[in-house]
Amino acid sequence: MKSTTRRTLATVVTGVTAALGAAATPAAANPTVPIPVPLEGASKALGVELPRAGLQVPLVTPGVPQGPRFVTGRMLPEHTLPQVPINSALPGVNLQAPLPHPLDDRFDHVGIAAPASDLRALGPGLNLEAPLTPPTPGNYGLPRLKMPEAGIAAPVLQTVADAELGAGPGR
Repeated sequence: MKSTTRRTLATVVTGVTAALGAAATPAAANPTVPIPVPLEGASKALGVELPRAGLQVPLVTPGVPQGPRFVTGRMLPEHTLPQVPINSALPGVNLQAPLPHPLDDRFDHVGIAAPASDLRALGPGLNLEAPLTPPTPGNYGLPRLKMPEAGIAAPVLQTVADAELGAGPGR
């Protein structure tokens, strides 16, 4: 293969890799996808003010589980079935609805804003122990029988949710 062809091929591969990296960056930086709810057309066609809505749908990003650890004195490794970390966000919502002036002329809209909140989770895991002990010299190098052990690593969920409810003039 000529050196010119190699350089061209290397340039193309580098460009494609950079384009793929740039395309993946916005999704990694923003864990939610905004979804506007288009009600403006219906509002104009009906001649009535309809509620405004905007949603944020989270993107789930699974992490890399911590692998099993071998411990002396155990036949099976610790964390036989490892816990899988998951990073995501709680869904967000932004709603604003018109009111028929219930209290005063200043309050003609009510709204709720609940932005997407970070969510970190750790899936359940499993720890098992075989019903045999490691080989012992007192038993001529043979393992002994023992009670099998099983344990479940509980799932973990961590987030801080935030929302605002308000009334006021419309936009």
